[in-house]
Amino acid sequence: MENTEINSSEILLPKIHSTMIIFYVTDQKWSAEFYENVFEMKPVLDVPGMTEFRISDSLSLGLMPGDGIKQLLGDAIEHPFLHGNSIPRAELYLMVDFPEIWMERAIQAGAEVVSPLSERDWGDLAGYVKGS
Repeated sequence: MENTEINSSEILLPKIHSTMIIFYVTDQKWSAEFYENVFEMKPVLDVPGMTEFRISDSLSLGLMPGDGIKQLLGDAIEHPFLHGNSIPRAELYLMVDFPEIWMERAIQAGAEVVSPLSERDWGDLAGYVKGS
């Protein structure tokens, strides 16, 4: 009998062509307008249930209402906002030139400053904001 075991080091994995990060949001319209103003770009998709921004050739940001993912996955998950919407669930950390400009864009688009721009222990000049 021939040995049919597969050696995982011999398997060529398919290449990842792009990545989408999806944020579950309480207000898709507000969130879409917020990121449109911060990124200074129109979404590539904006339909009920999903807004998508192409941030780079291989990275997209999706915005999906919490009700949408709950409807999609049903009882397999808790509603993302079951315990309120002030619990941090993700962070979009943009590595940019002129972070002051990006921070100001976010504030002008309606973000609330959580932590102002400052030098961080890890060497970055970073600030933190949150949307609705």
